[in-house]
Amino acid sequence: MDRTTSAVALVESESRPSGVQLVNTDRTNKMTDPMDLVALAKQVQKGDDFVKAVAGNKLMLIAEQIRHLQDKARQVLEEAKRDADLHHAACNIKKRPGHMYYLYLRDSGQRYFSILSPDEWGSSCPHEFIGAYRLEHDMTWTLAKDFERRGEEYKIVHQILSKHASLEYFPDSKMEGMVKDGVIPDKPSSGKNEDSKESEVPPPRDGGILPGH
Repeated sequence: MDRTTSAVALVESESRPSGVQLVNTDRTNKMTDPMDLVALAKQVQKGDDFVKAVAGNKLMLIAEQIRHLQDKARQVLEEAKRDADLHHAACNIKKRPGHMYYLYLRDSGQRYFSILSPDEWGSSCPHEFIGAYRLEHDMTWTLAKDFERRGEEYKIVHQILSKHASLEYFPDSKMEGMVKDGVIPDKPSSGKNEDSKESEVPPPRDGGILPGH
């Protein structure tokens, strides 16, 4: 198997460095042992191999990240298509973010949303139940089985925002709505009860005697 060997580049020598004639050029430009050149060539080749290995590892990492981003992009597109389909489902009421809606399928093939769950219908449920969804404040839909995962994601976002003192506790209406609906916890209390603040007593005057004593 042929293997490309890197050429060894040696520093050029001069008989008159900086214009000064050397006394004995044979001693200053003495030829080295040929084995030293072989060792130097091996070291250069080893450096090339390490550079190729490092570059290969970085490219593999980039390729893995690209595959991950492709999977996430595919997931985003699938969820967007699902959300669009759900928004086009028949519904006779105004859908409000933070509320649960139950999707049913008629015999005619029409899908529609209802505010009544299968348990509320009981044995008189007229149509096939497809699934329960919650309308989020960004107008996306969350399937009932994904409530816990979505709640954990909101908690992470909440923790990140709460670490920045320069930001308001909930800078947008979406976060406020999630607090109102109980998706994420409300603003933590400061540990002080403002309603139980004692009225401040003015400092005593006239020798420390308070009025009325």
